[in-house]
Amino acid sequence: MKVVLSHPTSNEFNRSAANGLLEAQFLSEFHTAIAVFPGTLLSTISQFKPLKELKRRSFDPALQAMTKTSPWVELARQVAMKTGFSGLIRHEKGLFSVDAVYKNLDRKVASSLKNAGRRGVTAVYAYEDGAINSFIAAKKQNIQCLYDLPIGYWRAAKRMLEPEKERWPQWASTLSGLTDSEEKLMLKDEELRLADKIFVGSNFTATTLRDFPGELAPVEVIPYGFPPVCQKREYTSRANKPLRLLFVGGLSQRKGIADLFAVADRLKNHVELTVVGFKSTEHCEALNSALGRHKWIPSLPHQEILELMKQNDVLIFPSLFEGFGLVITEAMSQGMPVITTERTIGPDLIRHNENGWLVNAGDTDQLQEAIEQLFYHPECIEEAGREAMKTAAERTWDVYQKELVAAIGN
Repeated sequence: MKVVLSHPTSNEFNRSAANGLLEAQFLSEFHTAIAVFPGTLLSTISQFKPLKELKRRSFDPALQAMTKTSPWVELARQVAMKTGFSGLIRHEKGLFSVDAVYKNLDRKVASSLKNAGRRGVTAVYAYEDGAINSFIAAKKQNIQCLYDLPIGYWRAAKRMLEPEKERWPQWASTLSGLTDSEEKLMLKDEELRLADKIFVGSNFTATTLRDFPGELAPVEVIPYGFPPVCQKREYTSRANKPLRLLFVGGLSQRKGIADLFAVADRLKNHVELTVVGFKSTEHCEALNSALGRHKWIPSLPHQEILELMKQNDVLIFPSLFEGFGLVITEAMSQGMPVITTERTIGPDLIRHNENGWLVNAGDTDQLQEAIEQLFYHPECIEEAGREAMKTAAERTWDVYQKELVAAIGN
């Protein structure tokens, strides 16, 4: 088996997939927009503070020989974001939008597949919104199409999130995912139809595919791995002290932030809330007001987020639609227990009242009750935190890699 793997912006599970395929000698090529390897120019300039975000695109040096990059559209997007040229990165329409980055790499991969069959390539592994051209090119050469759906199926997202516009009308502008054009949505469906195997990270994501209007290829649920478990986690007594709550993620009501802020405001004498994440829009008055009442950090390097998790008590992640939620596994690995919903990886990994807590998505009363219980019984934080670390130790990224490679090879 020889696999061409692509992901425009990459992330932890994509890097892990690349490493697993390489170790199994399945990897033919890895395509991404920007890749930083030790000793390269990008590695050098990423040491400068204005360019430190490039470190997020660091990869195992062993991948360098097989990595092909298409950096210019993505670099332009990063510059436009930092210089405030919002029109250039406007959703779908911007010259350097995320959609443009995905389309650019997808076309490059498709072009590289013209003679892939002769090179021994047997499969293409691509992710949502970045697979259509690659899959069409692959089908012409009888190359298998492997599809990864990280977040969840769009029809299910509409069904679950549209009611939020009425429940929280002042937060509606943060639901940018509901503004996808008909053309983009139909391309998502076509990617799914072309797929020979579909990989998802949680049982929740698998259930969202029941909304697909037709037959689909087999769906394989392979949860992602946990980061290394922290070796030293100290728990200080929180008796009669405010709970230190942490949220990490995009600031959109898809993540349940309206529910989070509502509960935090009700419990303002009992909690201290820190929020880490970019705004989904600059034009939501409710979001801007809420951020002004709490500690807000727009962005942090990954390692600093892990450190922050060790300094706070509980991660609150009340997402309404989440294919996985990597911050859940990150927090658990740092001994920080999590309160999350059934629409995440939570039910697959969390045993309620043992290594974390589960609440129903959108239920602010349940969320408030869970937080209040910890305020009045802070000893539960350490107990659940230590159990969370045990859970994390059982499922490393190496386990994910082996399970994914085995599923691809079958």
